[in-house]
Amino acid sequence: MANEMLLKYGCNPNQKPSRIFMKDGGELPVQVLNGKPGYINFLDAFNSWQLVKELKAATGLPAAASFKHVSPAGAAVYVPLSDTLKKIYFVDDLELSPIASAYAAARGADRMSSYGDWAALSDVCDKETAKLLSREVSDGVIAPGYTEEALEILKKKRKGGYNVVQIDPDYTPAPTEHKDVFGITFEQGRNELKIDEALLSELPTANKNLTPEAKRDLIVSLITLKYTQSNSVCYVKNGQAIGVGAGQQSRVHCTRLAGNKADNWYLRQCPKVLNLPFKEGIRRADRDNTIDVYIGDEYMDVLADGQWENFFTEKPEVFTREERRAWLDTMTGVALGSDAFFPFGDNIERARKSGVEFIAQPGGSIRDDNVIATCDKYGIAMAFTGIRLFHH
Repeated sequence: MANEMLLKYGCNPNQKPSRIFMKDGGELPVQVLNGKPGYINFLDAFNSWQLVKELKAATGLPAAASFKHVSPAGAAVYVPLSDTLKKIYFVDDLELSPIASAYAAARGADRMSSYGDWAALSDVCDKETAKLLSREVSDGVIAPGYTEEALEILKKKRKGGYNVVQIDPDYTPAPTEHKDVFGITFEQGRNELKIDEALLSELPTANKNLTPEAKRDLIVSLITLKYTQSNSVCYVKNGQAIGVGAGQQSRVHCTRLAGNKADNWYLRQCPKVLNLPFKEGIRRADRDNTIDVYIGDEYMDVLADGQWENFFTEKPEVFTREERRAWLDTMTGVALGSDAFFPFGDNIERARKSGVEFIAQPGGSIRDDNVIATCDKYGIAMAFTGIRLFHH
């Protein structure tokens, strides 16, 4: 290992010189085993690694994340995938180890956003995970290690240029962080806040029942939010983020954005969507995009223009708004975390339309009573964590 690593350029090609280095003169805790990661790659790698490491520590389960532009498109801990989820994640033909399954879930929830992602794995990358990575459009991966078989598979990806980074799992960063903006140095203590079930003990709502699965999912949402650009909210079900709303100026816009992603995830599981008559040989990315069009109002334009013939063997029936709403009304057991307090009950109104039954948020708004009353209206259990999770 070395003290510094020169990079091709910074965020953009005109931003030179560029490097990563250790200010204290120590060695970098990472090795590049293949490829040549860039500035944004390493920002994604270090943020995503912290996320999966904390998920593993908090839950004891293998964890994975799919990162794009310094926010997670998805994150998950290992929970066995149903046959339906394997199908919509396009992994029903693969043998899945626990860590491969976690990455399939992390990438699968929002496949459009995960296109060209950076992957992070809490555990050693095995051949099953490498095979999954090898056939997806991805920029690179960070993990604490790789089996020989996995490394051999990954080194063949992208004509030998796929970025493979190994990090020392025992590396502990300095307690103080620095960041330069406009020539001025900012300093702050690292966010070392431990996220666990202890944060879910204050329940001001009438419903105070948090199942073990709900507690796990709320912890997944909060740890995911800790490494998501704020403002942000995160919907989670069965140990995986199904909607992340990052970087919005308004909290209700976060809730809507993430809720729409969660809705799309669930709509993809509707039999009408699962049975779409795709032509043979349609690429996964084209399939993803076509499904997103089909489950939205844009499909009417596709029908009118006759474009359906490019993808389907026969013309699929319209998936009406009424049919979509009826299917979404069957979604239940969703957990929602927020990185700051909800200022209005409108966030709860929107969240419950996506099956939210459990919420964790800091509390502390002057309108907490209204937010609690809105939860009580729908029987939602809500925890006040007392902690804010802004990340910039």
